[in-house]
Amino acid sequence: MTLKQSVAFATLAAVTASTAMAQDLTPVSFGTNWLAQAEHGGFYQSVADGTYAECGLDVTIVPGGPQVNNRALMLAGRIDYHMGGDLLQAFTAAKEGIPVVAVMATFQKHPQVIISHPGQAKTFADLKDLTLLIGDNGFASYYQWMMAEYGFTVEQRQPYTFNPAPFVADKGMGMQGYLSSEPYVIEKEAGFVPDIFLIADAGYSTYATTVETMADTIAEHPEQVACFVDGSIKGWYNYLYNDHSAADAMITAANPDMTQDKIDFAISKMLSEGIVDSGDALELGIGAMTDEKIGDFYGKMVEAGVIEGDLDYSSAYNTQFVNAKVGMDLR
Repeated sequence: MTLKQSVAFATLAAVTASTAMAQDLTPVSFGTNWLAQAEHGGFYQSVADGTYAECGLDVTIVPGGPQVNNRALMLAGRIDYHMGGDLLQAFTAAKEGIPVVAVMATFQKHPQVIISHPGQAKTFADLKDLTLLIGDNGFASYYQWMMAEYGFTVEQRQPYTFNPAPFVADKGMGMQGYLSSEPYVIEKEAGFVPDIFLIADAGYSTYATTVETMADTIAEHPEQVACFVDGSIKGWYNYLYNDHSAADAMITAANPDMTQDKIDFAISKMLSEGIVDSGDALELGIGAMTDEKIGDFYGKMVEAGVIEGDLDYSSAYNTQFVNAKVGMDLR
């Protein structure tokens, strides 16, 4: 065999092996809760670097958006996994008898913040002296807890229309925001760095950005669920602490509005505020969930009048796929 023939044969063998490996992978789809962004980075990371493929999955990420309801698609059997919200969503599923199960908590701390002008509030409790722009969803959830826990009032709340202009114009106002979004916009467009109060640090102790799947998927394909969860956990370690350029390229390709400066700001905030890697995750690994923390948050929501006190919420989450310290060596 000539050298040229040897090279051609080796190339053909490599292509054939790659094709065979791809054919052996199980295709699964994961729907996110919004357009591609750094807060989804760990999932894109594991697609980009082949982590999901290493345990047998060919994962397609299906972005969410204003006209997309990926959770409904999962309920209809059109996607396999979904990026959930916080534990209130899980409690509601249990209340309504919907067989959706949270199998991983990406965020140990909810990235919801209250923003004020510099120096207008020294503590979270000081925000009671301001008029607050809070959206309807926030008013029905965490603001109810703020009233029960800290004494905030209905009267000081005004509806937030996702326009920061009234806040920028009035130092006596505060407003809701997402850690990596509104603070960045205000800093760039209004020319000042706002004070930020993370509701998680004030005691709003829910997990957030969960990974959900159907109860039947867990029962029928537990190895697949374990692969997806383990792959996602490793992806988040690599995205936060190692080279994440390939994942960033996927994110910006899927969402051109998500520029690199916005991605870098979001990563820096997730790291500095311990959004992903803090609390239980420091001992049990990223994605951690515990009965104690879930029970604590449920009690707070009952006390705030957000959820009923006799709800059996145990069906809404499953800890068998987390808390095994997967990927901690990648930190």
